[in-house]
Amino acid sequence: MSRKANYRAGSNSHRRGGGGGGGGGPGGRREWRQEQYEEEPSRTAEETVPRGTCMTMCPLREVREREQQRRLHRFEVLPGTEGDRMPRADPSRAVKEYSRPAAGKDSTRPGDLRPPAVLLKTVRFLIDDIAAASPALEPWTEAYDFVFDRLRCVRQDMVIQRVSGAEAVAVLERIVRFLLYASYRLCEEPLRLYDPRINDTHLQESLSWLLDCYASGEHPRQDEFQALSLLYNLGSTRALRRALELPERVRAAPAVRLALAVNRAHLERNPVRALRLARRLDFLQSCALHRHLAACRRDLLLLYSHGLSSRDCRYPLQRLARLLALDSAPAADLCHAHGVRVDGDRVVFSKASYTEPPPGGVGAARSAELVDGKRGDASLSEVIHGCA
Repeated sequence: MSRKANYRAGSNSHRRGGGGGGGGGPGGRREWRQEQYEEEPSRTAEETVPRGTCMTMCPLREVREREQQRRLHRFEVLPGTEGDRMPRADPSRAVKEYSRPAAGKDSTRPGDLRPPAVLLKTVRFLIDDIAAASPALEPWTEAYDFVFDRLRCVRQDMVIQRVSGAEAVAVLERIVRFLLYASYRLCEEPLRLYDPRINDTHLQESLSWLLDCYASGEHPRQDEFQALSLLYNLGSTRALRRALELPERVRAAPAVRLALAVNRAHLERNPVRALRLARRLDFLQSCALHRHLAACRRDLLLLYSHGLSSRDCRYPLQRLARLLALDSAPAADLCHAHGVRVDGDRVVFSKASYTEPPPGGVGAARSAELVDGKRGDASLSEVIHGCA
């Protein structure tokens, strides 16, 4: 397997295991398909590309090995054997774990690789039976860690087998939705429990791979993920250029048009319009935009601190809170963090007193108005499978 093919599997620290920057360009990531393999005769390619024959979520060899080494996750243990000296695996719940490619280790054995249909079945299990079935786990990070690792292995199997087309799209769309949801759901967790940079790296890789798959044909959900890419990478000239090069049919889709409008407002440094448009986004789109809300609110306070800087000017706190999409108390706290004086229910703007908070001074926080309230009664399974 080539070095560029391995890049797809995703690793945060080792080139052959994946990783790399989160915002890599589409051209470089197409090379694993276009440059490395298209020059080879098709007959040779068919002979050399491994085809998985493992019809279970975890190869039997790995199940036995992890049982002996007592490396089963509690989600995989057969009920009734948890207290045994060597707990046994539940064959219906054991899932192949990610392992970094190593010298002398053959990762292309057909019996260890799952074909596309089994990979999709595995993803559905991870979403429906682990991520969505563990609402009582607080923090949710245990379910996330397990699903994240197993999805990483799913992508690894896809890379080795060079899965493409509709089969790759069906898997990648669910992976992207899960990672987007997790980026919002876990934004308030401490770094020891959740690392947003690692999640971002794998999300960017999966999203870039998915958009590359869309370039090879028409797919019914392309507009959804083109919009999500624009919102998650708000302000990125690369993402914007890619969107503007889309076919007119995709560019004219309501989701893409709205995402382009939010992007334009952000680039024009118009935070009031950006936050107003953010109210029109659906739940998953709002999850994608969420990481940029702090910057939008900072820009709004900076803009008002210069435009309304006057000793005699008193701006209603409740009105400012509505613009920021916050309650009055969090809005007042945000003002204090930026050096903006709050006098009772009025805000006193001054360009001289405005200050940027120190790094980490304004932590990420979930948003009831702009995100949570839009989910409605949709279950997590419905959100990630695109049924919400």
